[in-house]
Amino acid sequence: MKALLIVDVQNDFCPGGNLAVPNGDDVVPVINSLIEEFDIIIQTQDWHPSDHSSFASNHDNKESYETIELDYGTQVLWPDHCIQGSKGAEFHPGLNTNKTQVIIRKGFRKNIDSYSTFYENDQTTGTGLTGYLRERDVKEIYTTGLATDFCVKWSVLDGIDEGFKMYLIQDAVRGIDLNGSLQEAMNEMKEKGAVFITSDQIHK
Repeated sequence: MKALLIVDVQNDFCPGGNLAVPNGDDVVPVINSLIEEFDIIIQTQDWHPSDHSSFASNHDNKESYETIELDYGTQVLWPDHCIQGSKGAEFHPGLNTNKTQVIIRKGFRKNIDSYSTFYENDQTTGTGLTGYLRERDVKEIYTTGLATDFCVKWSVLDGIDEGFKMYLIQDAVRGIDLNGSLQEAMNEMKEKGAVFITSDQIHK
């Protein structure tokens, strides 16, 4: 069984949002074109409290994109984004969510950020997704969404560790690219065993 994973296609990560990924909304029509090819569709949704520890605004004398050290390691400080109940946290209005069966909300714990679909950034607090996928007998996960070099990357890497065959649909993802992070992420995913494909390979 295969599943389509749609990572964080939310207003704040699209043009005009508080943490916009360049051309982030380009993924929407590509993802929509894939919906009918899958029986299992999972979405993730960044869902932060306003006092989240990853927001630069909650740290004195810190700017967005600086880093700090937290209990679980180095943390990038972000502009306020995807605050619970806000317009920015909503899914992109053009995204077809009708067939979505599970929405994994992440980043809702104040003191820990969460990039991956499978684990919070401490790499021990699970989201419950692995159990759901195993219950549904999913073996292959086709990954789309935002941003390639953060939430998509960590979802792919953790998915491989959890024993799933992870595919990255290259024309259905976009990256932020902080100091070369996009190419670094692509290299990490490839080295770990992710399979890179394009949407037309699924449509054939």
